[in-house]
Amino acid sequence: MIQSHDSVIVRTMSRILIPLMQLFALYVLFFGQYGPGGGFVGGVMLGTSLILGILVFGPEASSYRLAQKVIHGDGVGLIIFAGIGGLCLIGGGEFLNYSSLEIPWVDTDAHRRYLGILMTQVGVAVDIAVTAISIVLSLSLIEGREETNA
Repeated sequence: MIQSHDSVIVRTMSRILIPLMQLFALYVLFFGQYGPGGGFVGGVMLGTSLILGILVFGPEASSYRLAQKVIHGDGVGLIIFAGIGGLCLIGGGEFLNYSSLEIPWVDTDAHRRYLGILMTQVGVAVDIAVTAISIVLSLSLIEGREETNA
């Protein structure tokens, strides 16, 4: 069972580190096509920041309630990823061929590709973050059941 941490130092450092982790995760996500990073790494970092909040502040904290709500959006990342690919198909191209992505305010292929890659990376990040959080919460429920059965 997950319990809150009783150290003032750990709680204070977590209050400082969690927003910084989330900000850096968004940086890695949005600028991943220019260097190392992208959807997978950004999603892992976002999920880890929420998991840290759960482990430090316990189940009575708002981060735990947020994580429980995030789990209900499990297929959203897949819908975003497949939706972008479907929009490419509707535009007359191949699946995930972003040059045929129909976006009304974008007129160049380079911008279409940039937005297509960015949106698919967001879908991957959402799916990875939700999966990481659901694994941790599932394991904590299993551990809680074993403690009550013993």
